[in-house]
Amino acid sequence: MKKAILLSAFLLSQFGTSQLLKTDGQKIVNDKGENIQLRGLGLGGWMLQEGYMLKTADFAGPQYKIKEKISELVGENGMKEFYKAYLKNGITREDIDFLAKSGFNSIRLPMHYNLYTLPIEKESVKGENTWLEEGFKMTDDLLKWCAANKMYLILDLHAAPGGQGNDVNISDNDKSKPSLWESVENQKKTIALWKKLAERYKDEPWIGGYDLINEPNINFTGKNPNGTDEMSNAPLWKLQKDITAAIRETDKKHIIFIEGNGWGNNYNGLIPLWDNNMAFSFHKYWNYNNDETIQSILDLRKKHNIPIWLGETGENSNVWFTELIQLLNKHNIGYAFWPMKKIDNIAGITNVKITPEYEKLLSYWKNGGEKPSEDFAAKALMQIAENYKFSNVEIKNDVIDAMFRQVTDDSTKPFRKHLAPGRVFASDYDLGRMGSAYLDKDFINLWVSDSAKRSEWNSGQQMRNDGVDIYLCHDKVTNKYYVGKTETGEWLQYTIEAKEKQDYTFDIRYTAVNDSRIRIETASGKVLANVSLSSSGGNDGWKTVSVKKISLQKGENRIRVFFENDGVNLNYFDIKQ
Repeated sequence: MKKAILLSAFLLSQFGTSQLLKTDGQKIVNDKGENIQLRGLGLGGWMLQEGYMLKTADFAGPQYKIKEKISELVGENGMKEFYKAYLKNGITREDIDFLAKSGFNSIRLPMHYNLYTLPIEKESVKGENTWLEEGFKMTDDLLKWCAANKMYLILDLHAAPGGQGNDVNISDNDKSKPSLWESVENQKKTIALWKKLAERYKDEPWIGGYDLINEPNINFTGKNPNGTDEMSNAPLWKLQKDITAAIRETDKKHIIFIEGNGWGNNYNGLIPLWDNNMAFSFHKYWNYNNDETIQSILDLRKKHNIPIWLGETGENSNVWFTELIQLLNKHNIGYAFWPMKKIDNIAGITNVKITPEYEKLLSYWKNGGEKPSEDFAAKALMQIAENYKFSNVEIKNDVIDAMFRQVTDDSTKPFRKHLAPGRVFASDYDLGRMGSAYLDKDFINLWVSDSAKRSEWNSGQQMRNDGVDIYLCHDKVTNKYYVGKTETGEWLQYTIEAKEKQDYTFDIRYTAVNDSRIRIETASGKVLANVSLSSSGGNDGWKTVSVKKISLQKGENRIRVFFENDGVNLNYFDIKQ
């Protein structure tokens, strides 16, 4: 304990209390009174996994079911070894350094209670709390890395004892056991856990606040204070009030973030606010990025004169990300995107690469058949754990560019350096907003606002998170990807450095079911070539067409490839003198 107090004193002396966040009316500020807009990322998938992150959603959604599936193949000890490596590799100092360098100033940590304390059914004495060092140590290390980067860490109880809602994947809810709302013991353990966390971190200036209960989603019964039968959410408000009281016994400083029912957005029956350093958290997915979609939370902010924070959002296209951040900046709303790492991820800032061996496990779990050997399964799982290391993930620069530069800058940048003469792969089109770097007709998922507008945006789910549809390529020459599902009027822009001013020949590698046409222009609209593409007979019959006398200027050239009809697939074009 003395060591912890000395560490806290050292941090306070090093960074000063001016970094500590608090609320000031509708703003979050530091002790200097400076407005702080939290630009954050949620570490979803680390302490708590949802099935879709590990591609097990079809047969194992909540974490406990994922663990059961793994144990069936490698035994209980093998499962524990996998999770030991997974947790060790999942988030490290390198990850946090990278996030800070990218532009994020905060982290939201989705915590699973079972890393900090035992489930109630495993306590040797009913009503007591056994504390586990693992979760606290992970949090200590993360806070140390955040502090070194001057980033705020917001603690989020993502899986509360018993589970806080009917969406079992989110909170690892086992329906065979009493939920958080059905068990006084679970509620007491939740309160005790928050009190323990507050005791440990009360003097830490880089703790940004406490997000008490993530995304409760349950149908409470009872009446509102006005006597109506509308969902009152009374148990939710009572528990969050009780948690706050326990925190305030030792921690008078840090912000309390409360979430409404219905995945954080239903504030029906809200009782008078019980703390003077509190903010509302809401979540936003798959809807329009306009004032109307956030008006209710804006009204709540104004009515109660406290800040609002978008505690979780993401899982959409780069277009949606840019538009959302522009909207949030307009209204001075902080945010935390979701998640950092998952397997086969295009909509996040990193991607964890899948392996053929892990795909074999997934196939067995889903379809049955011959059971993989324990040795094979253990090696496959440990390789996935190894792939979660920061040094092994794929950085998604297009997503980072959309979240930061493109928010205020509509110019384009080369995705990769292209030279003439040289080969340009179609999927390596420029970085930039839609309408500047490319044009695509299906580029965003808005199904919550309009069920008819559910889209994969990138239908191939490969490589990049724009509206451009990118698929795995099996041509004899490839960067692994091709651009497909093209529609009339869509286009792609490429920045090409030409060694000399002269006419070049473009050898275009493509497939097309029907006879088709593309047009090559400069970004300013000058037509360089009209190209006829004869049918290749299908999507797999790659052909090459040579187009001569395409004039390029010495130095930088921005050219655009326009699709004049549907159904052309583009692999690359070779630029030759």
